[in-house]
Amino acid sequence: MKVIDVLSSIDAGAIALPEFQRGYVWNRDQVRGLMHSLYRRYPVGSLLVWLTRPESEQTRGGGSLSPGAIRLLLDGQQRITTLYGIIRGKPPQFFEGNEQAFTNLYFHLDDEVFEFYGPLKMRDNPLWINVTELMQNGVGLFITRLMQSGNLDPSKINTYINRLTAIENIRQIDFHVEEVAGEDKTIDIVVDIFNRVNSGGTTLSKGDLALAKIGANWPQARGAMNGLLEKWQGRGFSFKLEWLLRCINAVTTGNALYSALAEVKTPAFQKGLAETEELVDSLLDMVVSRLGLDHDHVLGSRYSFPLLARYLSLRGGRLEDRAERDRLLFWYIHTFLWGRYAGSTESALNQDLAIIQSSDAMLEGLIQQLRQNRGDLRLAPDDFTGWGTNNRFYPFLYMLTRVGHARDWASGRDMTRDGARPHLQLHNIFPKDLLYDHRYSRPEVNAIANYAFVTPAGLSLVGKRHPADYLEELEQRYPGTLASYWIPLDRQLWHPERYRDFLIARRELLAQAANTFLEGLRAGVLPELDGVRLSEAQLQPRDEETLMLQMCNAWMRQQGLPQGEMHFEVKDPTSDEPFTLDLAWPDGLRPGSGEKPTALLLSEEAEVIEAAQRLGYQAFTSVPAFYRYVERDILTLNEESSQSVLS
Repeated sequence: MKVIDVLSSIDAGAIALPEFQRGYVWNRDQVRGLMHSLYRRYPVGSLLVWLTRPESEQTRGGGSLSPGAIRLLLDGQQRITTLYGIIRGKPPQFFEGNEQAFTNLYFHLDDEVFEFYGPLKMRDNPLWINVTELMQNGVGLFITRLMQSGNLDPSKINTYINRLTAIENIRQIDFHVEEVAGEDKTIDIVVDIFNRVNSGGTTLSKGDLALAKIGANWPQARGAMNGLLEKWQGRGFSFKLEWLLRCINAVTTGNALYSALAEVKTPAFQKGLAETEELVDSLLDMVVSRLGLDHDHVLGSRYSFPLLARYLSLRGGRLEDRAERDRLLFWYIHTFLWGRYAGSTESALNQDLAIIQSSDAMLEGLIQQLRQNRGDLRLAPDDFTGWGTNNRFYPFLYMLTRVGHARDWASGRDMTRDGARPHLQLHNIFPKDLLYDHRYSRPEVNAIANYAFVTPAGLSLVGKRHPADYLEELEQRYPGTLASYWIPLDRQLWHPERYRDFLIARRELLAQAANTFLEGLRAGVLPELDGVRLSEAQLQPRDEETLMLQMCNAWMRQQGLPQGEMHFEVKDPTSDEPFTLDLAWPDGLRPGSGEKPTALLLSEEAEVIEAAQRLGYQAFTSVPAFYRYVERDILTLNEESSQSVLS
């Protein structure tokens, strides 16, 4: 099938470009390589097309398909998208990616090289030919320009015509098209065929193929899903398309495996999307208002949400009473404390989905499953020995502060009784500099038991003062304030020489408070928090680090690259302990290209970075370094034609 006929078929809807989750991931080097091969008439591979039955004859591009068949382009999407962009001068409809990867491609008539436009090198040089302009206007225009320039060597006229014609005739190159057809070709079989044909290259997942089929029958699917992700982003919660698809799958099919979506018709998927939106909204309201987990950095175990959404769906979208809500939240808290869905997400999720599908006492079944895995769900002081803001007990301590009637250090008021919760910032009870001066290690300095979440006014009041000074002052001014933060009242422990004893004592108090709260949730006897609700403004990032991560994701989106997953849960392969990565691309920055997974880790210690590297991640510890890597190795930007984000 000729290249130009493939493009025309896409415009007419006779061939559908699947909306795989990875979108367009090629860079400029790959685009140049393809054009060089086509110019030299080197083989560039065949196309693989899946013929499947459509739900209707309408597909993307506004055209109609042959009755009874829909052709999904499985292998060749990057090549065909590149050629579409170069020949048509614009990306195909529903394109997602960095169109700068194929925009302003030029060819040098003498050197026979393809390069992207650079004004210092190419301006006013008629030997540099705009490839898209040639494809759209033909050879004659450029020969006329060369003759008018006065720089044409008459002896080269035939050579130039032949080279221009060779580029123009790329449109007429035949691609061999392999078709996978037949009622027996299920998603499992098609994925297996693709991955065998494409061994060593981009792999296709069942989720990719399920989303491709959904997108072919309902072209607006991806846009509708991205709209929801943007809405939740506006509330301070960053989710990925893959996460939302998993939620929809759980709600619609009761299954964690994406292959279950293959049998879901468009109306059912649309209904599932609308229902999932309502359920996720309700769940976010629940964890915000009841647990105080009111922004992205403290939202633990986001992969519990597919299960939570399915549970709520089976209950008709409504829980029986507040006691059932609290028992459900009891289960949710333990999923992020013990990393229930860190690692093998699908197997654990399918196991739990089966429990709530088949059991009358489904919530008790979930809790019992946790107990089988953990043995005892009570917390011990040693559970609070972790350190760092990516530790699983970091959001738990934040939650305890929100729900435990902690008092504002600046006013002494109960912060859960103000009608609207104030912003909280992280504070080290013992200042870092003081502890480093006394030669404590970094894990000790950044111990969870040394953390407190206080209001900006409270933070400015105490600053980096010696704890023996400001703790005494707080206790004298507002008796009971220190106890509301589980800070031991033994004055001897407020000195750096007794810091390790301070940590031991505070862990004891934290464990007692945690078990009291969790047991109250489990029993459904905790009082409400005075109907506290948060405004949209209060749901924005609370700290500079979270804001930097969100800005980084926004920049990636502007480059047409995938956003990272905020606070991505993983398990250390050595200790099997769960921890989180600030911003992670588990499939690499160009999913499917075989690249290493990537992580951005801000203000993390060497132990966290080493654990990420043991998992195979390339880890960046600063945003500028990450940007430089993306520009140099992923976008391969021409310094003459692009402006760095760092300038």
